[in-house]
Amino acid sequence: MENSGMNETKKRKFPLFEKVKSDHDVHVYIEEQNKSMKALHYTEHSFAHVAIVTQRTEYILDTLGTDEHTIDLALTAAWLHDIGNVVNRVDHSQSGALMAFQILNRLQVPAEDIAPMICAIGNHDEGTGVPVSRISAALLLADKSDVRRSRVQEEDVSKYDIHDRVNTSVTSSELKINQDHTAIKLKLHLDTRFSAIGEYFEIFMDRMILCKKAAEFLGLEFHLIINEQTLI
Repeated sequence: MENSGMNETKKRKFPLFEKVKSDHDVHVYIEEQNKSMKALHYTEHSFAHVAIVTQRTEYILDTLGTDEHTIDLALTAAWLHDIGNVVNRVDHSQSGALMAFQILNRLQVPAEDIAPMICAIGNHDEGTGVPVSRISAALLLADKSDVRRSRVQEEDVSKYDIHDRVNTSVTSSELKINQDHTAIKLKLHLDTRFSAIGEYFEIFMDRMILCKKAAEFLGLEFHLIINEQTLI
């Protein structure tokens, strides 16, 4: 399995997340933004991606003993984090934050809860993003660690770019916090028939640096392990 190894977190109640997840408008925005991503030859940013990001966000914060309400806000931000792609890929984190504000305001979410969510969404892109809160840091780690072959949307192998090759090469992906809660590890296995390890760094170095900063914000060390070799 591509995302094996993710620990199951205990069942808790997240009312805002469930409300936003079932919202018709949100469903449309997630669906439509990925159509744009596919047309632009980007990897998958649809429901599979937001589900993995949401699950990993919950895993990180729950493992670190975060309260239920904060996790509820974090999961909501994770579910909404890429809706700005429906406007444009450029500055999608900022436009997504503004869209999320409109949605959350319509749902009568208090400003005290909206603020940390749109802050996390607005800071999740590696071009401009900074881990400014626990929610933001968890979202960054969850989002930037989602690399897998099923994210490739290009059906014609002859048209694969470096992102397609790298994602296709990933046969397993695991994000895990150690027992002492001192480090978080992204463990990948790459089939080098499709892409060399160097190509991973060529396109994802900025993301890995951001993961390192996000981990440090949470009091953790970040380690990248590819084919059993620790590279960061």
